[in-house]
Amino acid sequence: MRAGSYPSPTKPEMRGIIHEYKNGQISLVDALQLMSGEESKGPIRTHPAANREKLLSVLGELDSLVGLHQVKRTVREIFALLYMQERRNEYRLNTDPIVLHMVFKGNPGTGKTTVARLLAQMFREVGVLEKGHLVEVERADLVGEYIGHTAQKAREHIKKALGGVLFIDEAYSLARGGEKDFGREAIDCLVKGMEDYRNQFIAIIAGYEDEMDWFLSTNPGLPSRFPIHLEFPDYDVKSLLEIARRMAKDRQYNLSPEAELKLHLHLRSLFTSGKFRHFSNARWVRNTMERAIRNHAVRLFDEPTLTRGQVMTLIPQDFTWEADSQ
Repeated sequence: MRAGSYPSPTKPEMRGIIHEYKNGQISLVDALQLMSGEESKGPIRTHPAANREKLLSVLGELDSLVGLHQVKRTVREIFALLYMQERRNEYRLNTDPIVLHMVFKGNPGTGKTTVARLLAQMFREVGVLEKGHLVEVERADLVGEYIGHTAQKAREHIKKALGGVLFIDEAYSLARGGEKDFGREAIDCLVKGMEDYRNQFIAIIAGYEDEMDWFLSTNPGLPSRFPIHLEFPDYDVKSLLEIARRMAKDRQYNLSPEAELKLHLHLRSLFTSGKFRHFSNARWVRNTMERAIRNHAVRLFDEPTLTRGQVMTLIPQDFTWEADSQ
């Protein structure tokens, strides 16, 4: 971002916008639009290559995600801090370097990869990252089979992530093999890469909460390098139903009231039966919706004539479950 890219915060109306934004009373999109100023004829100026419409689109997509209130709040804090750094630069005040490497803690299907992708795009649009792409890796991508192979693989993926985000899923698995396991070498390469390519990429390590806390304790150099921790809670029944509705709508399907009731009751049974311990959240919903769409197609395959409503509507018999622990 360039100094002077936003209107002066000394104006009473600007202070009000910042206050509302900081307290979550207005969305990221609304804050950007308001801070652009009614008198401004051009786009919000952040980085020479920044595109205002793309930035608003990315922030709008983040705001529209179901739940994740604490995650969105933390993103607001990061955005506000970047904004204030620019204001302080304009007034020639000291600013501390901002370390944006992050830890994502949560169960599968809670939106960690989606948020990582959106953050990569957002940081690109405000000039923090050059490319804003996401390189997603896991243990098998980083750990080699012989001496020297791990360092080579790790360096290759770090270089691929330059200008964007390196997202390491189930990062704790790198430290599970003991002192002689090559996973330890991958961790050392990651720490060195974060130092050698400082400010050229953002590393996000992700996984189950307890495992990630343990992982950070295995290397004294890790905690200080990942100062931002985002927690991704499990979705409740209401949120999972809303995700199902949105998935259906995106594919131009409707859930009949009876189908929605069946899905609702089944989700509640998962929560009360103990199977929720191994539940995959939105991933489970996606798999369920895809299976329902396939069942819907089979059910209507031999029908000689079809109405638009039949083609669009999922009914109770379309919803079946093979294994609730998937």
